[in-house]
Amino acid sequence: MPSLLADIATIILPVFGMVAVGYLAGKVGLVREAASDGLAEFVFALSVPVLIFKTLTEAQLPEAQPWGYWIAYFTGAFTVFAIAMVMARVVFHRGHMESVIHGFSAAQANTVFLGVPLILKAYGEAGAVPLFLLIAVHLPVMMLAATVLAEGGNGFSRATLMRLARSLAFNPILVAIYLGGLARLVGFQASGIPLQMVNLLAAAATPCALVSLGLSLKRYGIAGDLAPASAICVLKLIVHPLIVLLLTLVLPMPPVWAGVAVLFASMPSGINGYLLAQRYGVGMVSSTSAVSLSTGLAVFTIAFWLYVLGVG
Repeated sequence: MPSLLADIATIILPVFGMVAVGYLAGKVGLVREAASDGLAEFVFALSVPVLIFKTLTEAQLPEAQPWGYWIAYFTGAFTVFAIAMVMARVVFHRGHMESVIHGFSAAQANTVFLGVPLILKAYGEAGAVPLFLLIAVHLPVMMLAATVLAEGGNGFSRATLMRLARSLAFNPILVAIYLGGLARLVGFQASGIPLQMVNLLAAAATPCALVSLGLSLKRYGIAGDLAPASAICVLKLIVHPLIVLLLTLVLPMPPVWAGVAVLFASMPSGINGYLLAQRYGVGMVSSTSAVSLSTGLAVFTIAFWLYVLGVG
């Protein structure tokens, strides 16, 4: 057991240590907000997409999709989405639109800035394929669900549908997955100088993502509305991964895929919850607080889930 705890510490501490570096760099003014925005854009638009492309072109994909993997993860995600919406209406007396924001914040994980570095550190190359395949499906499914629920009460307009389709079609993460799939179909693999460039960009993804996350936490902080934010944290950090874990015990899937699903579910709330709240002009305080609070608590909850999974 001491060995397992030490191994978990070697996974958790460097990852969140880099987040702390970013936070402190922003706090003391070493990195300004303009640079913070640029770093986040570099991670999301270039470095992580290149890492995904590299992984999909080089990795060995399974011959058949383990459908238990998808069922386990999204059953957990939509369960906490529904619970958060009901709590927002019944317990916190929020309107429909803000209830959707609460549900989305409880179900949408921080996949790019924390999930990618941490899960790759925990499972290495064996976890890369299930991780990136889930990222590919996770983003459009959750965004579509949130948009349909938010817009549904007012009639789901063609303009809204087109806006959602454009945002998904040109999302850099999804474009990397499209290109990675196409490269596999035609048998393309980078070599020579292009491969060295791909490797350099991919290697920058992890440290830059973690520092960028720390900078964003300094910017947004905990804005208030702590009761609903705390409820969202419990659903995101405890209930979601617990549901997924229980389902991985009964549904067929490789052990590494099961571990990736649970860790993916245990990631804190992603910044997309705040961005969706900003678009609709409601729930910005609770969603901002949920992002910051869940990220801080995730140091302990992710360590717990790693212990449960026996990863180290």
